[in-house]
Amino acid sequence: MKTRIAMMWGGKTVEHEVSVISGIQALMAMDKEKYECIPVYLTKDNDMYIGSKVGQIESYRDIPAMLKESVRVVMVNDDGRFKFVQYPFRRFGGMQPVEFDMAFPIVHGTNVEDGALQGYLKTVGVPFVGPDVTSSAISMDKFITKAVLKEAGVPVLDARVYTLADYAETEVLLDDIEKVFGYPVIVKPVNLGSSVGIGVAKDRNELISVVDDAYMYATRVMVEHAISNLKEINCAVLGDENEAIASECEEPLGSGQILSYEDKYVNGGGKKGAKGPAKGQATVNVSADAESAGGTKGSAGSGMANLSRKIPADISDERREEIRELAVKSFKALGCNGVSRIDFMIDMDNDALYFNEINPIPGSLSFYLWEPAGVPYTELLDRMIELARTRTRQEDAVTYKFDTNILATAKL
Repeated sequence: MKTRIAMMWGGKTVEHEVSVISGIQALMAMDKEKYECIPVYLTKDNDMYIGSKVGQIESYRDIPAMLKESVRVVMVNDDGRFKFVQYPFRRFGGMQPVEFDMAFPIVHGTNVEDGALQGYLKTVGVPFVGPDVTSSAISMDKFITKAVLKEAGVPVLDARVYTLADYAETEVLLDDIEKVFGYPVIVKPVNLGSSVGIGVAKDRNELISVVDDAYMYATRVMVEHAISNLKEINCAVLGDENEAIASECEEPLGSGQILSYEDKYVNGGGKKGAKGPAKGQATVNVSADAESAGGTKGSAGSGMANLSRKIPADISDERREEIRELAVKSFKALGCNGVSRIDFMIDMDNDALYFNEINPIPGSLSFYLWEPAGVPYTELLDRMIELARTRTRQEDAVTYKFDTNILATAKL
C-alpha cells in the first residue's frame, strides 16, 4: 500500500513563489510507485487548498482561477487518522474527506519555514518531513543561529540586532552601527532568506537606504561587517541530529557580491527592465534543470537550480573537507532534520572561513548538490521521508502524559 504524502508549498511569506517552484519540482521527482502525493497549496493568507490544478505549475499563472477549481480544506486528526476536510463544511454535495499519512512541507521564509507551520502540524499530530519546531525557529533567526553555533565552536562573524524601537531613533541607530562596525557593513532582516531585504553599505547614505529596506520586511534587523573580498561556498547536509552526511560543495557564480532575489529566481538571472508578475500571478524560471528534477523540460520552474554555479567549488581538497565537516557540525548543533543548505564565506584577504547562514528547507531542496554526490533527487526525497519516520518512532516512545489527581483538589 502506498504512503499518502501531503506535499505543501506556498504560504504567507515573501518567498511564496519560490516555495511553489520548489514544491512542484519535488512533486515531479517523487517515487510514484511508493508514494501517493496530495499537492497542497498554502495561499498568501495561509489558507489550504487541494485539487487537480494545484500540482500543475501552469495553474499558478492565474492563481484566482486555480482556486475557483480547487477546494479549501483544514487538517483533522480523527483518532490517529489524518484527513483533509472541506472548509466551510457542506452537509450535502461537499468533498469527501481525503486521508493522508504524512506531511512534506517544502516552504521558505517567515510564517512557514520558521516553525510556524511545523508547530501547526505538531499540534494536529501529523508526522512531517524536515526540521522540527525548535530547529526551524532557531535556524530561521540569523542572530540566534550565530549564538548557538558560536557556542558549538563554529566560526561566525560578530553581529548586532536592532529592533523597531532602535529604528524609531534612526540617527542613534546609524551612529551605533558606524561606531561598532565601521564600513562596509551588511544589513539583513533577521529571519528571511532569498536575499530579500539584504544590502551592503559603504557610507552613511547607503546605510540609510539599506536599513530602510531591511525594515520593510522585518521588525528586527541584523548588522555585521561586510567582507569586501568574498568567496561564498555552499554545502548541503542530509540526516538528523544523530547522523548526517554532507553533499558536494558549490560556489555560486558572482559569489563576490550579494545575489539578489532577481538574480536567483526571476527571468533567468535578473534581466534589467523586466516587469514583475501581476497580482495573484507568479513568474517562474524554466530550464533544462527541471528534467533532472524528475519532470520534462519546461514543466516546472527550476528555482535555485537555475542559478549559475561551479560544482564542485574551486577550492582545495583540504578546504572542501573543512567546509563539509563544519556543515555537518552546524546541522547537528541546530538539531536539523532532512536536508538543509549551509552557506559559508571565505575572506580572501586572510583566508578566514566563516559560517554565513543555514537554510533549513532550502530552495529546490538543494538536489543539485546531491546528484554529483551520487544521490538522485528521487532517492533524496525518499531518504527525507525515512528520516521523518524515524523521528516519529522516536517521539512516540517518549512519555508526554503524566497521570495526577491534582485537579481533583484544585481550588481557585
